[in-house]
Amino acid sequence: MTSWVGRTAAEIAAAVREKEVTPREVVAEHLARIERLDGRIGAFRTVRAEAALAEADEVGSRPDLAELPLAGVPVAVKDNLAVRGEANRVGSAATPDTPADSDHVTVARLRAAGAVVVGLTNVPELCVFGTTEGVHGTARNPWDTSRTAGGSSGGSAAAVAAAMVPIALGNDGMGSLRIPAANCGLVTLKPGHGVVPAGISDGDWFGMSENGPLATTVEDARRMFSVLADTDVVRPEEPGTRTIAVSLRSPLVGVTVGKPYTAAVREAARLLAGAGHRVRRAEPPYPLSLSVTSLAHWTAGTSVDVQGLDPSRLARRTRVHAAVGRRFVNGVRTGKARERLRRNLTPFFAEHDVLLAPALARRSPKAGPWHERGWLRNVLANTAYSPLTPPWNLTGWPAMAVPFGALPSGAPCAVQLVGRPGSEERLLELAEQLERLRPWQRTAPLG
Repeated sequence: MTSWVGRTAAEIAAAVREKEVTPREVVAEHLARIERLDGRIGAFRTVRAEAALAEADEVGSRPDLAELPLAGVPVAVKDNLAVRGEANRVGSAATPDTPADSDHVTVARLRAAGAVVVGLTNVPELCVFGTTEGVHGTARNPWDTSRTAGGSSGGSAAAVAAAMVPIALGNDGMGSLRIPAANCGLVTLKPGHGVVPAGISDGDWFGMSENGPLATTVEDARRMFSVLADTDVVRPEEPGTRTIAVSLRSPLVGVTVGKPYTAAVREAARLLAGAGHRVRRAEPPYPLSLSVTSLAHWTAGTSVDVQGLDPSRLARRTRVHAAVGRRFVNGVRTGKARERLRRNLTPFFAEHDVLLAPALARRSPKAGPWHERGWLRNVLANTAYSPLTPPWNLTGWPAMAVPFGALPSGAPCAVQLVGRPGSEERLLELAEQLERLRPWQRTAPLG
């Protein structure tokens, strides 16, 4: 009997379209894996077993089945996006347990493309931090369950890395797709501003948050991105020669990048140079004020999100984060700091097509009750391991995490690709080259 667990979204959709397998059979097999493994991984806040099987039957009977790009593909959705009939808890006890009456536009697009939502995934409270734990569960890295999956799309990343679903929907306000993808050995794309509908929390963290795919292959990431963006991605017949800047340092003063991550960038640069690209060392002109700008925007976004919630039901780290952010909200709303950063970095991207940099500075922290620990301890832990993602939310430019190499523990390592506005396909093209040149193991060896 053919197993569909561990197959790519592209393979599943093709088999469903050709009627080699039914959507119900595919979904049932993935639900069985979730039931078997999620007690160890903690990817899901809620699993929609009965509803997902009913929706799979509906997909199987659609007259346009043969045209659906995600026909019968099980998908997990981050628990800060509305799924019809399910509560949207955003990792908190303070949010209402009220079922949504309609899908978020990205969820609606996935369903229209034939995907079946099997569950909503765990996030840290209000999606603030780069580790995923709280009142609804702790998402662990399937490659090393002693470590956090990352955050805030940690549950979505863990679900894909554990082959509980082939693809998942997440979003990224300061690295929340790229951080868990890098931890869990996945491909992700944070689109540039306005490419995919956002509609995340109250104001998308001042326009910094973007919805995007989590996948095990570039092909699946591209396919899901095209559905989310509601566009046909045009792939060039011959990949172009790109000018690639290679950066090894952290954007934040005082934060260093560990050897496994710099080694991964050097090796990726060597392979891309061998493939004919113009590759050279060049450091983006990050301003010294970047750490203050990042903290201001990070905390101000939470300050807006807590409005209307009962503070007594929020974790202390969330309350402190919001309190710090209150003093920054008015300044952040002007957008002046972000515009200055874009002006600083635009000449660099006029000279270089793509930036190749580390995705993380070091491996993720130990999984544990970070929501019960102090605010400063959380901020320092997050900053020490994930300083390289926030600049590209502040600019609103596209960025990817791509698996590359391994850490000494055997868990995945990763690199980051960044481009100017409108360069999503260029980044996907380079990621696909890296995938061909240095293939990765797509899912964790959980059995």
